[in-house]
Amino acid sequence: MSKIDKTTRSQYRAKVEEQFPETMALGNITFRKKLSMRYGENPGYPAAFYQEQGAYGPNMSSLEVLQEGTKGLGYINVGDMDLGQRLIKKLTDIHPGTHICALIKHEMPSGVAMEGGPAEVFEKAWKSDPLSNFGSVDVFNYTLDSVTALKIVEKGRNVEVVYAPGFSEETLEVLATRKVLRVVKMGDSLDSPSRDQKLEFKRVAGGLLVQERFDSRIVSPSSVDVVSKRKASAEELEAAIFNWTVACFTRSNAVVIGTRDKVHGVGSGQRSRIDAAEDAIRFSKRGYGPKGCVLASDAFMPFPDVVELAAKNGITAIIYPLGSIRDLDVIESANAHDIAMIVTKKPDEQDSERCFLHR
Repeated sequence: MSKIDKTTRSQYRAKVEEQFPETMALGNITFRKKLSMRYGENPGYPAAFYQEQGAYGPNMSSLEVLQEGTKGLGYINVGDMDLGQRLIKKLTDIHPGTHICALIKHEMPSGVAMEGGPAEVFEKAWKSDPLSNFGSVDVFNYTLDSVTALKIVEKGRNVEVVYAPGFSEETLEVLATRKVLRVVKMGDSLDSPSRDQKLEFKRVAGGLLVQERFDSRIVSPSSVDVVSKRKASAEELEAAIFNWTVACFTRSNAVVIGTRDKVHGVGSGQRSRIDAAEDAIRFSKRGYGPKGCVLASDAFMPFPDVVELAAKNGITAIIYPLGSIRDLDVIESANAHDIAMIVTKKPDEQDSERCFLHR
């Protein structure tokens, strides 16, 4: 290895000393420093993780690092763990007793699956987009067994962090063979209640943005309405709820396509909805493909272009909010292509739910 290669790689391993205070307060919420990070979003900048005093249950306040790996946890790792835990907590609430796995990359889902044995669910999630899942933070709602651990450490896979409610001793021994892998235990099972102040903060230059945390009310087929001529099948409705839930944890503009038990493609963080849809379909072709999928859009469609793209790629149903001045044009396009249009409101409600996320 050349001198330049050694220098370049060392910047990503070197831990930056931080001298942040032991506690911080925002209004009546107190945070206590729990972990010093390797560095912040970029090398050379100090960072730390603070837990909210009084928080409990399956959230970040109660995490326990079991194996630090050769680098230790970084700022981005913890953000990925949080998003993954929130996503699988929501899915666990909707589907209790079901194995669920979410693979997170840069605070965005890159593979999500449920139903089946522990190792099978992980494989389903990984195969949705193996390229994007390289370097992921892998979050589970079940105790990890050694069979799944052996798949995680297979040659050719690169996993940054494994985050789960429990690990057997044999599982930890297997995971320890991957020296850089970090292993973190959740403080509680995902079917337990999670408690904190439910406020979200975003620092801006010279100020602070505060909002109440979003929690989708779209949790079952009774939460939605169908506005197209063709009514959605029971399987399409189940797929719609699953993929809408994933879209709730995907950076806007977000489009997620998939079936009832796994995501096929994720388009996230785009300036236009058609670009997000094109990305979701393009990325799906690395794995399961778009045919037979349901498409979830985190906000209304200003034009029929997403519907037309969906039809060309074999997508059979769409879940989305109403609210565009061209809603009728969009629905007419769906009717022309025999696509079921599922909207995020009950039949007797006026307003649809949207699920923007900007983190």
